[in-house]
Amino acid sequence: VVTPNLHELSQATQMSVKNQKEIISASRYLLSRHQFKFLVVTQSSKGMSVVCKNPKSKVVHLSAETREVYDVSGAGDTVVAVLAILLGAGYGIVDAARISNIAAGIVVEKAQTAVVFPYEILSRLRDRSLSFSTKKVMDLATIKENINLWREKGMKIGFTNGCFDLIHPGHIFLIEQAKKECDKLIVAINNDNSVRSIKGKSRPIQSDYSRASVLSALESVDAVIIFSEKTPFKLIKFIRPNVLVKGSDYKIGQVVGGNFVRKYGGRVKIVDLLSGFSSSKTISLLGS
Repeated sequence: VVTPNLHELSQATQMSVKNQKEIISASRYLLSRHQFKFLVVTQSSKGMSVVCKNPKSKVVHLSAETREVYDVSGAGDTVVAVLAILLGAGYGIVDAARISNIAAGIVVEKAQTAVVFPYEILSRLRDRSLSFSTKKVMDLATIKENINLWREKGMKIGFTNGCFDLIHPGHIFLIEQAKKECDKLIVAINNDNSVRSIKGKSRPIQSDYSRASVLSALESVDAVIIFSEKTPFKLIKFIRPNVLVKGSDYKIGQVVGGNFVRKYGGRVKIVDLLSGFSSSKTISLLGS
């Protein structure tokens, strides 16, 4: 297997590689003149193509897996390294190329020449197998991985919490205001038993999974985590957000975890609420 970029492929063949048709033609030409079986042609932001020596085999093009480009240094080396490891472990060329493509996408999201860790690749593979919304619902281990990655990039982490039963425009407004205070917003929700202990036996109307799924679909939300305690204090200690956000129905001194966050230099932000919306009032009206 040889892994040229577009410039190297053009130099080796003295052929134009301005589009996919030309890339495939140049790749076939190079393969016909040498003993290697495959070419994996890396194409920067356009992804990569896997071309087989057998002209009857289908060319597989893989779109770039990058979410946010920070620094392209080392992307090609990452492809070579991960591809070699996976082929040595017995992976087929296409699967190995797919995972190498994911690894390169992770590396370019980091500053300068960086390494990619197995847990980062596994996290990306897991994300690909989940729907857009539910992949944002995380357990403690997964959310810690994401927080570490965000902090490596210098991003500020925001945190807000609530029951979010029967999600309404007031909830969405609060979340949108919270997102303005940070780069990445984590929303913590009480699980069903916790809501029941706070709101009464008839609540929640929506299960914790349903509430988490709806919140995950919001563009302003980057992660959702479900907690079982009455308050999110343990979770706040675990996450250590840069900013803790609550609605104006709270005073700063009433915000759970506020003193803790301020001790390490974080902020507590009280944001305006959208008046006229209440899950409890809606449920009461439906009951009557």
